[in-house]
Amino acid sequence: MALSVPPGITLYFCRHGQTEANAEKRFQGRTRDTALTPLGIEQAHAVAATLKRVAPDYAHLALVASPLPRARRTMEIVLGELDLPPEGYSTDERLMEIDLGAWDGLTDTEARARFPKEFVERGNDKWNVRVPGGENYADVAERAISWIQDLRADTFAVSHGAFTRILRGLFADSTWRQMSALDEPQGVVFRVRGNTVKRFDPK
Repeated sequence: MALSVPPGITLYFCRHGQTEANAEKRFQGRTRDTALTPLGIEQAHAVAATLKRVAPDYAHLALVASPLPRARRTMEIVLGELDLPPEGYSTDERLMEIDLGAWDGLTDTEARARFPKEFVERGNDKWNVRVPGGENYADVAERAISWIQDLRADTFAVSHGAFTRILRGLFADSTWRQMSALDEPQGVVFRVRGNTVKRFDPK
């Protein structure tokens, strides 16, 4: 059964802007946070412009971010662009990126070379198989569902690539393979009403 936001609530969310690790195509979970690139900063500004366009009441939204620095930096850029107080948001650990354990900071090739058995096992069942020392999709889904069920007001959230991909999949009642195949766009805003997700790209 597809996940839905509580009745009467609109959720807007995005992924943080591009980071140095993203540009280098490295796994980035919780322990290897890197700075936003110039492109990542531009993407955060684009999110603000899109939010202003699609959520005219943005000043009244509840604002929440993952506590990881890259998400907080993105949120603070968005708030600055919207002339809102940079400290005027909360953080929620449930929005953190999937814990990538021993793979954090590695490239795909490096992870495959160092953990060949685990790499194949996870590739065959991301829902149940955890990264060594980390999480699986089911762990992230549990956090995401808990967070959605606790929403009490129209909200804008900044999270991460895998988290937002899994969240979108939950709204669509997707399989883990369908979730894994989704893109992880930066600089765009997603809006959810009920379980209907709409994507807004920058103009």
